[in-house]
Amino acid sequence: QVQLVESGGGLVQAGGSLRLSCAASGSIFSIAAMGWYRQVLGKQRELVAGTTSGGRVNYADSVKGRFTISRDNAKNTVYLQMNNLKAEDTGVYYCKAEYGAGYWGQGTQVTVSA
Repeated sequence: QVQLVESGGGLVQAGGSLRLSCAASGSIFSIAAMGWYRQVLGKQRELVAGTTSGGRVNYADSVKGRFTISRDNAKNTVYLQMNNLKAEDTGVYYCKAEYGAGYWGQGTQVTVSA
């Protein structure tokens, strides 16, 4: 069983920064690709950033140059550093372990005020 717990969301002004964390339990973390997704009310969940088990990363075009995903396999944790936040970054951010059928965290709200 894999459990993911996100933290670090909150309210921030445009131009500010937040760092999200996703702590994973279970033994698959070091071999699983991990992703951060964002969901806005009424829209589909979208991939914001992902990292393979080997550390290869990819980003949505809308966040390139502003967001950085990283992982610490010793701590079973994946991070999302978000800089120069914009109002359109507002949403619920979910962490996902891309392993088997996939495992999701409960989400953390990020609100960026203009």
